[in-house]
Amino acid sequence: TDFCLNTTCDITVYNISKGDGEKILEEAFNKIREYESIFSRTVEGSDVYNINHAGGKPVEVSDDTVSVIEDAVYMGKLSGGKFDITIGKISDMWNFTGEEPKVPEDADIKEALKDVDYTNIEIDGNRVTLKNSKANIDLGGIAKGYIADRISEFLEDKGVDKAIINLGGNVAALGEKDEDTPWNIGIERPYSDRTQLIGSVKASDATLVTSGIYERKFEQNGIVYHHIIDPKTGYPADTDLESVTIKAVKGNSEFCDGLSTVCLMMGRDNAIALIKELQEKYPDMKLEAAFIDKNDDMVQTDGMNVEIIKE
Repeated sequence: TDFCLNTTCDITVYNISKGDGEKILEEAFNKIREYESIFSRTVEGSDVYNINHAGGKPVEVSDDTVSVIEDAVYMGKLSGGKFDITIGKISDMWNFTGEEPKVPEDADIKEALKDVDYTNIEIDGNRVTLKNSKANIDLGGIAKGYIADRISEFLEDKGVDKAIINLGGNVAALGEKDEDTPWNIGIERPYSDRTQLIGSVKASDATLVTSGIYERKFEQNGIVYHHIIDPKTGYPADTDLESVTIKAVKGNSEFCDGLSTVCLMMGRDNAIALIKELQEKYPDMKLEAAFIDKNDDMVQTDGMNVEIIKE
C-alpha cells in the first residue's frame, strides 16, 4: 500500500515467495511513480506540464503519453465532448485536491471555457501540439486506468498469475482467487467514506472501475460541489447518478476509467443506452455496468450480477 496518484493504492500478489513478492511490488510502485511523473500536470518537466507550457509549439513526448492522449481524444468523440482533457484550467480553479477548495468566480469559469476543446489537440508521431496555446491538458480522468493496465502487464511479465491491483477505484483482478473461484470485488456505498459496501461483483481476469460524485467534494453555502466537472458548463456535472461501476475483461481499465466518468455525467438513461451500444461495438471487451442513483437504487446490465448487500 502507498499513497500515489493523489489516492491510496494497493497491490496484492499471491502464489509467490515473500522475497520475490516484495521486490516485484517495489518495482511496481516505482513504475506507478514514473507514470505519474510524466502524466502529472503539476510536476515541472512532465510531458503534460511541457505540453501545457509550450505556448502552442509542438512537444516531443513518450509513447505512453501519446497513447493516453489518443485514447482520451477518442473518449471525447465517443461522449460528444462530455469527456474533454483540455479542462485543465478549470480543474485548477476548482482545486478539489487542495486544502481549501472554493467555488470559482462565474466570470473566470466562462472565460476559461473558451479554451476547452479537445479537437485543438494535434498529434504527429510523438509530437503533441495544443493549437490553442491557452488550453491546458488534465489526464486525471483516464491516466489511472492506463497505469492499472500497464501494471497488470508488468506483473504478468514477472510471472505473477494471481493479483489484485487497486488504484483508488480502478481495480484490476489477475487470475482468480482459487481454482474455479472468482475474486469478490466490493462496490462502495456512496457517501459511506469507504466504510460500507452496497454490493459485490465476482471477477476473474477482469477490471472494474468506479466513478462517484462522493469521491472528492466540498460544501459551500449549504451546497455540495463534486469533482466531476462538465466541460460544457465548467461546473460539477448535473446528474441523477451518484456512482457508476464499469466492468470489462482485463486490459481495459483505461477505457473503463474514461467511460465511467462519461456515464456519470450523462445520467442513467443515456448511460444505459451508451453501454448497450458499446456492448455491440466491442463484444470482446465484455462490458457491463452498474448505476447507483441519488435514491441509492441500483440498475445494472444483465451480465453485471452485483450481489446487493442488505443494510
